[in-house]
Amino acid sequence: MNGRPAILMVTTIPETLRAFLVPYACYFRGLGWRVDAMARDITKFDELAIHFDKLIDAGLSRNPLDGGNMKAARMIREAVSEGGYDIVHVHTPVAAFVTRFALRKHGKTKKPAVVYTAHGFHFYKGGGRTRNFIFRNIERMAGRWTDRMIVINHEDYDAAKKYRIVPEDSLVYMPGIGLDFSRYDPDDATREEARRVRDELGLKRDDVLFSMIAEFNPGKRHADVINALTRLPGSMNIHIAFAGEGPTREKIHELAKTLGVSKRAHFLGYVKHVPPLMLASRAMLIPSEREGLSRTAMESACMGVPIIGSDARGVRDIVQHSRGLLYPTGDIFALRDAMQQMYEEPHPPVTPDPEWRIEHLISLHQKMYEELPQTAAPK
Repeated sequence: MNGRPAILMVTTIPETLRAFLVPYACYFRGLGWRVDAMARDITKFDELAIHFDKLIDAGLSRNPLDGGNMKAARMIREAVSEGGYDIVHVHTPVAAFVTRFALRKHGKTKKPAVVYTAHGFHFYKGGGRTRNFIFRNIERMAGRWTDRMIVINHEDYDAAKKYRIVPEDSLVYMPGIGLDFSRYDPDDATREEARRVRDELGLKRDDVLFSMIAEFNPGKRHADVINALTRLPGSMNIHIAFAGEGPTREKIHELAKTLGVSKRAHFLGYVKHVPPLMLASRAMLIPSEREGLSRTAMESACMGVPIIGSDARGVRDIVQHSRGLLYPTGDIFALRDAMQQMYEEPHPPVTPDPEWRIEHLISLHQKMYEELPQTAAPK
């Protein structure tokens, strides 16, 4: 290959790039690569301009049925033709499908190697039969246009093999997208900050706090936590802190009022710096029906704080290794029992897996890129 290696990172929305992929851009640019990024309205995010060589607005929509995605496919095809990329790495379901569809017949120009990181398949154990059938076959179709597929949890890895989403030699398992451990150091989030969090919530010394950090949407199952709280003995001074925003927040707030636990359910909105809240908590609650690989659980483990999590994809991968308690997804009585157990018998501090480190994940990506077809990928 002649010239400077070039990679295009594609996501549906810029927030994915900002939250997960900036360290990758910085690393590979440091090696002399050209690293461009594409997402909807990305050119409005000035803070991303310093991390990427070029920002490209593809007009992608999170709604897979939005007709604008076909227009985006044409834009993607043109951008790749002009950009001369060696690798196109796609993330998030809609962007991944549209991009791979756009590049399935790339014309006379050299086809770049296409890499897809699946942040959790839309088919999963416990999902509806019809839904699973549709999304499984969509992934199988797009798998034909994929040189490497990265999966980040063991259920997806097993499913990709079972249903032959891609050939087995094109399937790669990685434990997440990487975490900067220095941002989640319990020595940095001091006990004083944790006490300040408790004071701001009006907690007394003997009150026990559990916290949940998640967008308010049905799949995160906030209602399970409220319903479990109402079934705990009244003598237990348990409080729940909910950090996050989203479409179901008001509904959950009203549920807490209706069930008479609003004084013990604290709605914090978006919390920019979460380590003090974690450190102030007896455990983190993750009742989701599914995750790709729960970042909150990983962050909690870095802080030494145990997790009470649903036995769901992307949650069990973290919790099952002595990092807390698992309970059957959606079982509010089992969730209640887990909270009561953690109240009566605090779990010892937990530890993270060193393989979650961002430095390790970047090294795995570099190795994978170097092993892509030589006609397409930089060495």
